[in-house]
Amino acid sequence: MGDTVMGAISQKSADFLIRSRLADAERGDVDALFELGVSYSTGRGGIAVDLVEAHKWFNLAALSGCTRGQQCRAEISVEMTAREIAEAQRQARSWLGSHQRYAA
Repeated sequence: MGDTVMGAISQKSADFLIRSRLADAERGDVDALFELGVSYSTGRGGIAVDLVEAHKWFNLAALSGCTRGQQCRAEISVEMTAREIAEAQRQARSWLGSHQRYAA
């Protein structure tokens, strides 16, 4: 198989992973929130690294009581600008707002 075909397969796999974990997160699965943060912070599973997206998911995991989420959020914050952190927090609030059952 050529690189293009393998790239398409890995992209499909990455898309499936994200869709699957998002569905779990929407059902309140704290591990899914944390795993989304890991995927976006490390590029695991072929996901593009996105620290804003990673911070958002670690923040949501932390708000759900996940201490690993708190630790990872703190670790990646060091590599982010204040503007990026503010955007990640805005996105987390927005996500919580559209998933009211998790809001305190």
